[in-house]
Amino acid sequence: MAVYVIRRLLAMIPTLLVISFLTFVIIELPPGDYLSNQIEQLKSQGESASVAKMEFLRKEFALDRPFLERYLIWVGLWPGPSGFDGLLQGNWGWSFEYNQPVDQVVGPTLLLTVILNAATILFVYVVSFPIGIYSATRQYSWGDYGFTFLGYIGLATPNFLLGLVLLYLSNRWFGLSIGGLMAPEYIDRPWSLEKVQSVLAHLIVPTIVIGTSGTAGMIRRLRANLLDELHKQYVTTARAKGLREARLLVKYPLRMALNPFIADIGNLIPSMVSGSVIVSVVLNLPTVGPILLDALQSQDQFLSGFILLFVAVLTLIGMLISDLLLAVLDPRIRLGAEASK
Repeated sequence: MAVYVIRRLLAMIPTLLVISFLTFVIIELPPGDYLSNQIEQLKSQGESASVAKMEFLRKEFALDRPFLERYLIWVGLWPGPSGFDGLLQGNWGWSFEYNQPVDQVVGPTLLLTVILNAATILFVYVVSFPIGIYSATRQYSWGDYGFTFLGYIGLATPNFLLGLVLLYLSNRWFGLSIGGLMAPEYIDRPWSLEKVQSVLAHLIVPTIVIGTSGTAGMIRRLRANLLDELHKQYVTTARAKGLREARLLVKYPLRMALNPFIADIGNLIPSMVSGSVIVSVVLNLPTVGPILLDALQSQDQFLSGFILLFVAVLTLIGMLISDLLLAVLDPRIRLGAEASK
């Protein structure tokens, strides 16, 4: 198992390098950049002094250099201008839109983004796991039809609309403040037990809103996988030998059906971040989603590039967790070719 973990960790290094290159390519695809757009706008207004300043900033942040050199400087594999060392040296770049270092722009939102994603993934699995098992073991029952109907409702309802409804109900019934991930009096205050409790209370609505569609999809996926296993010959043989239904379910078909269910942990993270942008704007959530939207619209390349890379790192961590869980659940995965001998 230790060898498998080390191998998976080492495989993440070239994967992350490839992802960083693709991320840089994506943010460089639109013509121009933030400063070049500002230069064109200032030239049209006749402000020559400001144009000279923008040209200086282009050289200061290596935006006037070739594409591959700019990428290597951004990652930190090539010496750049003074004060711009790259990601590997801990310099996340400069946000031209906010006129601040990237770490100061996104720093307060990273922890809340991780907390929100972790809570949503936990919600998706805690809710979908028992419902998926119930629907598969009681196929075509009233409960199966009811959960299927609720799943379709969850898939069809727009997240922002569900968020507005839940915000109103949580404020009306429980007195929670509208929007945000904490009460207004705890914003910019140091962490305390009261602030943690406020964050946990405000996590309920966005977790349900963002996790609804993922929960519905997971229920359908687990139900289909488990039904496929329950109709196989080895299950019929086990029943014929007198194995109790509950033990049979846990020992054989459920373990086999969980493989794709667990493998989706890594895939959930990018879909949640990308799918929660509108929800974050509507619910006024202090996460990286709205910042990423603004950065992409204004072509703030260092800010948008870091956020995309941050989401990629979360995805790799999620895939690592899912692979480790799969290795524990199914020894054939960690043993590889030796399992077939």
